Amino acid sequence: MTKPIELFFWPTPNGYKITIMLEELGVPYEVKYINIGKGEQFAPDFLKIAPNNRMPAIIDPDGPGGAPISVFESGAILQYLGRKYGRFYPKDERARVQVEEWLFWQMGGLGPMAGQAHHFRQYAPEKIAYGIDRYTNEVNRLYGVMDRRLADHEYLAGDYSIADMACIGWVRPYENQGQTLEDFPNLKRWFEAVLARPAVQRGIEVGQEERARQASLAEDKEAQKVLFNQRAR
Repeated sequence: MTKPIELFFWPTPNGYKITIMLEELGVPYEVKYINIGKGEQFAPDFLKIAPNNRMPAIIDPDGPGGAPISVFESGAILQYLGRKYGRFYPKDERARVQVEEWLFWQMGGLGPMAGQAHHFRQYAPEKIAYGIDRYTNEVNRLYGVMDRRLADHEYLAGDYSIADMACIGWVRPYENQGQTLEDFPNLKRWFEAVLARPAVQRGIEVGQEERARQASLAEDKEAQKVLFNQRAR
């Protein structure tokens, strides 16, 4: 019997990408929590599979040729799982290009910009108007890009795919980003449709008990010291 995929995870938008994908695939997996507020992402054993000291990461015991393989970076994990199981990542090149466009749009745009909006709006020790406005406005622009795309596409790449899984976790905290979905009706329709999927609901539920046991990051100064203003080690 094949061993489950090991998922190194903490309940964040990037982590949810992988729990959603694994739930959609219906393949067995074992969650290994990496408490990023306590610095567990810097443990030497974890750095062997995730040299950027960021979760998520996976170890697939049944990798190429039947040998184990580790994969870090959420976008690379989604692509790997999509190729392996032949779902949510089309083989047709034209369709695959569309998925990759929106996947990398999330990786290079929506995620980093929303993350900065969260930082300056909630976590920065002093409220810097320029930073708040800069990233709140950029997230608003990106929401507009999604809204226009979704005006004539049911999902970002046409059919439901890893691109949608990559984006949904970053749109969920839209209020913390200073946005309202009422301004983006096509995005709102997509948002509600994706969140209605049972596998998405299960994926987002993973780790909620662990997270509930932790203090709010906005109040946890020790966790902020671990997460923010890191330098090379």
